[in-house]
Amino acid sequence: MADTPQFLLGLDVGNTVIKAVLFDLAGRQIAADAIDGHALKPQPGHVERDLAELWANGRSVIRNVLTAAGIAPSAIAAIGCAGHGNGLYLLDRDRQPLLGIQSLDGRGAALAAELEAAVGDALFPRCLQRPWPAQTPVLLAWVKRHAPDVYARAGTLLFCKDYLNFKLTGRLANEISDASGAGLLDMTDLCYSADLLALYGLSDAGRLLPPLISPADIVGTVTADAAAETGLAVGTPVIGGYFDVIASAMGSGVVRPGEASIITGSWSINQVFSDRLTVDPKIFMVSAFARDRFVTIESSATSAANLEWYVREFVERGDHSLPAFDHCNRLVGDIVPAADDPYFHPFLYGSRQGATFRAGFYGIAGWHREGHLIRAMFEGIVFEHRRHLGVLQSAGLGIGSAVMSGGGSRSPHWPQIMADALNIPITVAACRETGALGAAIGAAVGTGLFSSYEAAVTAMTQPIQHYHPTPALRPHYDRRYQQYLALTEALRPFWAAEAQAAPSHVSPPV
Repeated sequence: MADTPQFLLGLDVGNTVIKAVLFDLAGRQIAADAIDGHALKPQPGHVERDLAELWANGRSVIRNVLTAAGIAPSAIAAIGCAGHGNGLYLLDRDRQPLLGIQSLDGRGAALAAELEAAVGDALFPRCLQRPWPAQTPVLLAWVKRHAPDVYARAGTLLFCKDYLNFKLTGRLANEISDASGAGLLDMTDLCYSADLLALYGLSDAGRLLPPLISPADIVGTVTADAAAETGLAVGTPVIGGYFDVIASAMGSGVVRPGEASIITGSWSINQVFSDRLTVDPKIFMVSAFARDRFVTIESSATSAANLEWYVREFVERGDHSLPAFDHCNRLVGDIVPAADDPYFHPFLYGSRQGATFRAGFYGIAGWHREGHLIRAMFEGIVFEHRRHLGVLQSAGLGIGSAVMSGGGSRSPHWPQIMADALNIPITVAACRETGALGAAIGAAVGTGLFSSYEAAVTAMTQPIQHYHPTPALRPHYDRRYQQYLALTEALRPFWAAEAQAAPSHVSPPV
């Protein structure tokens, strides 16, 4: 490595927020900035974004980070970007923004069900996924059927981070972690497939797919125009980047085969790294970030978004002296687990188990306080993580420990509840911006600053806390988990009946 200071810029593009974080080669955060964009909801179930705003926010956070860090732009060795998977980002034939659909979108629910019934069994052996509403090819098929004028004008299909890469470098490309995580690749050779597209009803869509690269490959360098807009140096290398769940895992210290990552964010992300494909119809998806590096993923929108809803609707309306999440953590810390604690189903946004699933508190008694309810919420979210990990384990993936990242990892209590309820050791990473750090790690590997992912992750990540299961609580959590599952099954008919009474309010399965 050079003797002069070198830095890496990591970008993390979520469904609304875009972050820019500058790291040194030890993974230390030097400066960071974030801007929250605006979700557009032109119709019920439609969740879109303005691509012009996405780039405006992107160039702003980059410029703000450079200003805050006070470094010469030429000291940045490389740039990596992570972004939310799936959704649909289209440019027209003149490479101008045409349509941006986020992965929270539900317009494809009916079409996904139709494709599942017709070709689900044929799709799975090829892409190791079954159709679901916000899956990229399902959304593209929806556009072809319901907005044929937009489909006819489309020139390029990208993922959200690839649009940032295009604006930085002028080069159009997709990379294999996002494309495989979206069900767009034949997983046997990690390539586009005409046969696969045909199953989605997209035989004519091959023209929309740009060249496919590996995540750590250099897609291009910063152009003069992009440099003028962002303050970056012309010629700075930009790598292909990563599906954000993979980047977050790497940024938390997980990259070797057999290592597990749990992310408590808007989605419950549970994933295990391996050097070979896991083929099991129960698994939600498999994503690849190299020819021999795979991530088997079980996920659903059943994690910390539930707590965010609670804080937004109830806590922030009150007169609490502590910040909202600190208030919740303090109340949870006052509760001693008991057999008659309430239960919570974290299905505010539905469930992949059923579109009609709903959230709820159960078993509340007059002596329970707000802390009991918040702790029930923490616990119910952990139980969904446990259910997802059980699916991974049933597919033959051993999980003896896990690294936890995402908003929930910042709680002083949630990681311990996770360790106790899952009965495995839990480690929390020092870095909070794990998605941006994972992208920066990939940039370091792609430009030769480290010889391997393992070397880069070892040098640039470190744990901050370890949590071990409490043996005395194992029977308590095993019993409550079985009760939680039984309660879920008992409520299926109720949820279905409620959906029949108010069909317009049924959420798409996520």
